[in-house]
Amino acid sequence: MKKEWLNVIKAAMLEIFWVIGLTHSTTLLQWLLTVLLIIISNWLMISATSKLPTGTVYAVFVGLGTVGIILSDALFFGATLNWLKLLLILLLICGVIGLKLLTPEKKVKEEN
Repeated sequence: MKKEWLNVIKAAMLEIFWVIGLTHSTTLLQWLLTVLLIIISNWLMISATSKLPTGTVYAVFVGLGTVGIILSDALFFGATLNWLKLLLILLLICGVIGLKLLTPEKKVKEEN
């Protein structure tokens, strides 16, 4: 797997934690950590656009983050999951995988 795709996956994983931080932070340290995670997550996502199309990177980032947030809400914070939600999550994952498989790398221009 290319480094850029790994950066997108890392960015989406960090997104899960910063969204939890936005919801549950109560101290200054927790808020500062949340802001740091937002910065790192966005930097990783943006760095992936050097070789991957921006729209695809953003769609995959948001899709993976959404799946992670929904599942973490259910596992750790008592949110309910039903069969329809699970089916829609599966559909979202299929879309993310499809985008990844069909996305060519950008051609990087060499500077003279």
